[in-house]
Amino acid sequence: MISVAVLAGGQSKRMGQDKAFLKVGGQPVIERVLERVTPLTDDLFISTNSPEKYARFGLRLVSDVYPDKAALGGIYSAIHAAQYDHVLIVACDMPFLNPQLLRHLITLAPTAEVVAPLISPPQPETMHAVYSKACLAAIKPRLLANQLRIIGFFEDVSVRYVEQAEVARFDPHFYTFLNMNTPADWERVKQLAADLV
Repeated sequence: MISVAVLAGGQSKRMGQDKAFLKVGGQPVIERVLERVTPLTDDLFISTNSPEKYARFGLRLVSDVYPDKAALGGIYSAIHAAQYDHVLIVACDMPFLNPQLLRHLITLAPTAEVVAPLISPPQPETMHAVYSKACLAAIKPRLLANQLRIIGFFEDVSVRYVEQAEVARFDPHFYTFLNMNTPADWERVKQLAADLV
């Protein structure tokens, strides 16, 4: 059993508008994300400090335990709120999530305290990863010290990296990791969605 958290706490500064509700393939990107992860769990929730925006989805909404701690604070809060020992965390702006790959990550959850794809070595994809409750003790002191680099706490936990070749078995084009931080990113994603129809 695993929890799934969709992180929707970013300020979308580079985009200039709330990217969670930008449309890809005629549908708000967060709806695309939710459609792909809903079958994976009976504990799906959204991590956000703007709950009024997401009430329409009828899901549990979780605010940051420690506000203003960037993405690491969102990850901590999602792990803290999860009903199960492991939680799959994905970002709200990934319109091409691959359910088969996500299921693979979930099957690996018992093998380590973090399961993270390694897409651009040595940088893991931390917003498309599985975390265990054991991470809380490693993250908390870093939040309190304002050491907010996400992978900083990886040295204090066991990590199972999923190499590119392993990812490619499920998603050979690595579309699952595409996200939208800028208007140019959004245009590229919309074009890809049109091409894939």
